[in-house]
Amino acid sequence: MPGALDGIRVLDLSRVLAGPWCAMVLGDLGADVIKLESPEGDDIRHFGPPFKNGESAYFQVTNRNKKSIVVDLKTEDGRQIARALALRSDIIIENLRQGAMEKYGLGKDELRRKNPGLIYCAVSGYGRDSPMSERAGYDFLIQAESGIMNIIGEEDGPPMKVGAAIADLVAGQDAVAAVLAALYYREKTGHGQDVDIALLDSAINLLGHQGASYLMTGEPPRRLGNDHPSVVPYRPFETADHPLALAIGADRQFRKLADVLDRADMADDPRFATNALRSENRAALYEIMEQILKTRGRDDWLVDLHAMGLPAGEIRTVEQVLEAPEVAARDMVVEVDHPTIGPERILGSSLKLSETPVRIHTAPPTLGQHTAEILEDVLEWNAADAATYAAGLATPEKR
Repeated sequence: MPGALDGIRVLDLSRVLAGPWCAMVLGDLGADVIKLESPEGDDIRHFGPPFKNGESAYFQVTNRNKKSIVVDLKTEDGRQIARALALRSDIIIENLRQGAMEKYGLGKDELRRKNPGLIYCAVSGYGRDSPMSERAGYDFLIQAESGIMNIIGEEDGPPMKVGAAIADLVAGQDAVAAVLAALYYREKTGHGQDVDIALLDSAINLLGHQGASYLMTGEPPRRLGNDHPSVVPYRPFETADHPLALAIGADRQFRKLADVLDRADMADDPRFATNALRSENRAALYEIMEQILKTRGRDDWLVDLHAMGLPAGEIRTVEQVLEAPEVAARDMVVEVDHPTIGPERILGSSLKLSETPVRIHTAPPTLGQHTAEILEDVLEWNAADAATYAAGLATPEKR
């Protein structure tokens, strides 16, 4: 079954996480993704541990459904190959420092003169037109500068970062959305366009209701640990054995919760009758709930809570999540055959489409795995010249 982006070619000149994530998702959707790497490879190939048979787990996260070609952009031959690939591509994704693409003869204006439908996606820390555009941007730095860290952690503790590279990953998803919109525009007009994605912009959007609250009131949000600034009860609670997570947002849900706790009177208590009142009187409510919840085990409570349709769950480890049957049922862990690792389990795609389903058909490539193949199939080199170049022996005089 064809993918939604069959026939679309993506040239991925990006490194590490955000740009490669965007390119990978486009590959999941059926695009032909060529990952152009230096002879040293994407920096993320060297992030670790863990490694397995010399391959980094970090690299496996963002590089399935891609082909790898090694090209040295510091050489004229390498730049010629990169330009030739760019002129045969629908989408370019890059996250090089400002001005680097122009230096290599790969600037968007120069390429678009010969490839007017080109969609050129630049991913950076702060945005190409930002006063901070010259600065390098990494996930941890962006979490720090976006305010994300300042709203995470205990009230009396230091700011904390999210345990995953959330600024990188959401910027990658933003890039996917923008590129797909640009493709739709090109379908209607024939014209390509520029896509400018900044990690800082994406992270600021993640402030969500915390940012909106500040803009409405002028009061900076404060850290509350696992508590919620506006919705109560919306946090973990200890039970007789294991903690459980409760996410009770609506007043009707709280009334059901009161029934489960065998304290129907709480729903009519003037301190707790509405969410706003519960937020003001959260300490008193939590004291009552904690005493009750500690009388039974987590799983017993979850049976009753779920029977009432209430949002409650375990606080799971990564191992528990990735081995769970419901995760397997959604193909969120899949097995691919890697050239050096062998059978390998990797994370699946969260995108589910009925007519053009996502297909994870190739493992993340080894460095330069497809160099000869790309030179032959895309640039129409003869097989001998392509093999010679891929082996690093010489660059053919004529192609």
